[in-house]
Amino acid sequence: MGWSDDGIILGGRRFGEGGLIIDVLTSQRGRRSGLVYGGASRKRRAQYEAGNTVALAWSGRLDDHLGRFDVAEARRERAARLLEDASALAAVASITALLRAGLNEGDAAGSSLYEATTLLLDELEHPEIWPALYVRWELGLLSALGFGLDLEECALSGANDGLTHVSPKTGRAVRGSEAEDYIDRLFRLPAFLIDPKAELMPGDIADGLRLTGYFLEARLFAAIHRGLPPERERLMLRLLSKP
Repeated sequence: MGWSDDGIILGGRRFGEGGLIIDVLTSQRGRRSGLVYGGASRKRRAQYEAGNTVALAWSGRLDDHLGRFDVAEARRERAARLLEDASALAAVASITALLRAGLNEGDAAGSSLYEATTLLLDELEHPEIWPALYVRWELGLLSALGFGLDLEECALSGANDGLTHVSPKTGRAVRGSEAEDYIDRLFRLPAFLIDPKAELMPGDIADGLRLTGYFLEARLFAAIHRGLPPERERLMLRLLSKP
């Protein structure tokens, strides 16, 4: 049996003499793994760098969990274009690490993330745009995997305007004016996460990363008994160090 699809390379590890086991996020079948014969060779290895998109075909038996990938062509070779941008490369590492660690093999939720992940990866050449997209992507990752935050209305009053903070206990938005007694225990909610037309203000990216990072660790990765991938921590430190 077999199938064909496009897939984003999430990473790989050497197998045997020249083989490479790659993890991919496919457009139709979620996260998948397979062996590429000769994939670790110097001539072919660049094609399988994390963040690239390839057209591939999987073949194997029903009881063969690994199977084999034949890669027809590279759709987008992003990694080579980002070599001079350390922050963008850190973003690729964080995106792919979160998907590898957070998605189960064949999880249907992975397919729902394919388009958003492709969009984000394609925008990494634009440093003025991608940090905000990245935070939104992490928010979408939480939602796709069943750990979404409720940012539609205030948890205290039910109002849907003036939302400024998020409760770490419930993941629900609140109005800071109605939570003055314990506002120091809440996460600030940047306006750009609930209004795509909102102007990006100083500190918004940092606040957004703290918000999504907390819930990624406390909900998604706690549920699978793992810590937040170190690649994500490194990206946050890099972005927070920027003026």
